[in-house]
Amino acid sequence: MIEVVKAPPFATIQDLGWDTGRAIGLPRSGAMDPASLRLANAVVGNSPGAAAIEWALGAGTLRFEEEAVAVVAGRVDIRLDDRAAAPWTPLQVHASSTLTITPQAGRRFVYVAVRGGVDVPRVLGSRSTYLPGGFGGHEGRRLKTGDRLPIGAPVLETASRVTAFPERPGEHPAEPRIRVTRGPQWNRFDPAAREAFFAGRFTVSPACDRMGYRLSGPVITPRETATLPSEAACPGAVQIPDGGQPIVLMPDGPTVGGYPKLAVVIEADLGLLAQRPPGAEVRFVEVTPAEARATRGR
Repeated sequence: MIEVVKAPPFATIQDLGWDTGRAIGLPRSGAMDPASLRLANAVVGNSPGAAAIEWALGAGTLRFEEEAVAVVAGRVDIRLDDRAAAPWTPLQVHASSTLTITPQAGRRFVYVAVRGGVDVPRVLGSRSTYLPGGFGGHEGRRLKTGDRLPIGAPVLETASRVTAFPERPGEHPAEPRIRVTRGPQWNRFDPAAREAFFAGRFTVSPACDRMGYRLSGPVITPRETATLPSEAACPGAVQIPDGGQPIVLMPDGPTVGGYPKLAVVIEADLGLLAQRPPGAEVRFVEVTPAEARATRGR
């Protein structure tokens, strides 16, 4: 068991989300930064989609009631009992050991993986927490102080070691370009609106969560009234509401929407956008569908 001695302001259990369910209005959900989750699981010898703690917005402490191998994945300060520990490195944790985690500025989500995964019940095939629906994960909610989380049996035999923080294209603040393809309502926007979108510098608004990130920047105006009949929407869809400020749908976002979608953030870059904290700059660059497909699995 893992005891949450002090919960951070925001933490949930997440895996890679639901493979099916959009037909009944269930979003994919799962980790906001799937690449970091997969890498954290690789470090401790788990399968890529094992459930872990998605941690954000502040410090907290965990206590392990049994021996375990854990990793804290992200830009973060760690103390294992009374000594400093390194991120992205397998940590041999003894029974009664405490792990204190303090995220650094510049990234939004940290992942705490443990060999065997966090063994909360599966709901519809996933251990992810879907907060809007109040189900999945640990009792369908954020973690709070006093929670106790079971650890599953190890599946794989070996763990790896990551010796340096893994950078991905666009992750460094000096390279905040997020790749997008054209959205289904691309033709509802004239060339000036498209140019404003790609030339503009946007910032992540404080009004953002696991459902969607609202961006502040140049006003993007379609040729016609923004609201349309509802149609299917997907994670990464860049919706343009009547105010002209983009909203990017995230893993817990709705499966349908009525705002025109100028663009779609490619799957490989949605986690990069998710890691941008409020006030961080975001810029966009267009890629072709073929270029987007070529990034799958990276």
